[in-house]
Amino acid sequence: MFKSILNLLGVGPKPDYYELVANGAIVLDVRTPSEFKSGHIEGSINIPVEGLRKNEGKLKGKQDTPIITCCASGMRSATAKGILKAKGFKEVHNGGAWMNLDRKLYK
Repeated sequence: MFKSILNLLGVGPKPDYYELVANGAIVLDVRTPSEFKSGHIEGSINIPVEGLRKNEGKLKGKQDTPIITCCASGMRSATAKGILKAKGFKEVHNGGAWMNLDRKLYK
């Protein structure tokens, strides 16, 4: 139980994003299409957080696939993580700002 509380608070071991992607994780960029067009992580999927609930069909059958959310700062990706977890996605990580996440993926 203590470990669960720490995880909720964001304390504890950080996921290895590089390893997650190498093993098939989806990188979900939840910024607007224009933000995404101006730069994004290669291979990422763009579903803006505002439309995530109605466009979750784009992730159909991926409930067991790890998902890493990202945005400009980490705020919208945190919201997206909560939405996906509530919809039954099992392993969702908030990758934070896409530019920082990009550096972690391409060591």
